[in-house]
Amino acid sequence: MTTPDGAVRIRWIEHGEERSARWRSESGWPAPKKVVLADDTMSADAAWRHALDGTALLWRGDFQNARQLLQALVRRVDHKGPRAKRAKAGKAPATLTEQFHRHRLAQLQRARTLAMLLMPFDADHGVPLRRAPDVREACTEAYGGATEPYVASLRELLGVIGAHEWRRKGVFIPALDEHIHPWYGVFSPVRGEYVELVAQAPLPAGATLAFDIGAGTGVLSAVLAHRGMQGVLATDVDERALGCARANVERLGLAGQVEIVRADLYPEGRADLVVCNPPWLPGKPSSAIEYAVYDPDSRMLKGFLAGLKEHLRDGGEGWLILSDLAEHLGLRSRDQLLGWITEAGLDVAGRHDIRPTHPKASDPDDPLAAARMAEVTSLWRLRVAG
Repeated sequence: MTTPDGAVRIRWIEHGEERSARWRSESGWPAPKKVVLADDTMSADAAWRHALDGTALLWRGDFQNARQLLQALVRRVDHKGPRAKRAKAGKAPATLTEQFHRHRLAQLQRARTLAMLLMPFDADHGVPLRRAPDVREACTEAYGGATEPYVASLRELLGVIGAHEWRRKGVFIPALDEHIHPWYGVFSPVRGEYVELVAQAPLPAGATLAFDIGAGTGVLSAVLAHRGMQGVLATDVDERALGCARANVERLGLAGQVEIVRADLYPEGRADLVVCNPPWLPGKPSSAIEYAVYDPDSRMLKGFLAGLKEHLRDGGEGWLILSDLAEHLGLRSRDQLLGWITEAGLDVAGRHDIRPTHPKASDPDDPLAAARMAEVTSLWRLRVAG
């Protein structure tokens, strides 16, 4: 049900009485319509049957036992899910494109099933269960303040805890010889090849001002400032990203060079250099964090190219950092990309390539292994057509 203030609530029966709590899901999952109570006496097989039926389990037992139950559900999903059944039947998708779409569907189904194990939260983000860790700081970072008790999935909570650790420890960036600290919901720069491209490509002669379109953690803005750009204007529309970028820039002592502003793509004015690392795959995101990976109808990519000419100073360059994974998956062709560049009144002045080194790039068991092993990340140097 939805309350007058727009909050979604879930309902269940406990001790013969109907109860309810606010529903929270950063992945945008709808509130489950069926909820039963579960504790340490529930078997993994019974929990699995409930999850497959779309019945959520509101946990009332030991927190660590809930984590073990979730792992048991993971094993059942991975061994009995659609991919495992296809492999057993010896059926392989005809194309990489079909394989990608089936893989995405399997991921969504897996995530939805595992999201059926729910945790109760107090109004201060505390978890009122035996042996539960103190997650109040992590949840406050992710969600902000809370005003009433709520319910969220254990899987999401574990993601919040993991993000808290990433934020605390940071990600080391060799180009900066410093750490960048990602926030929950902001894509972490763990794939360092795109950062290295920006750190090494030759800057336009006499460049003093740069725009960073889609700042995220602010890592590319920091790299440009570190390389000597006198001013960097970084934009984003996501409030978490804006806060994360500002925090990183300030911590690195670059606030005098880098300004973070809210804008949908471009800020006002023109720059000598405009940098953009848009999501690399056209497609529909299934959660907030996936907006860093999936670009519906290539909106950000097309918008960057279409607006670049009007935001470059004379002699300036636009740097488009883009993987060709979408091309290998049949989601976008090289001719399409080049066509969009030409339609925007731009020429390709050069291109710098690098191969990814992340674990999936060499994992033969990955469902998209053939495409990942062929992947190249490129920095396209674009100029206004002469």
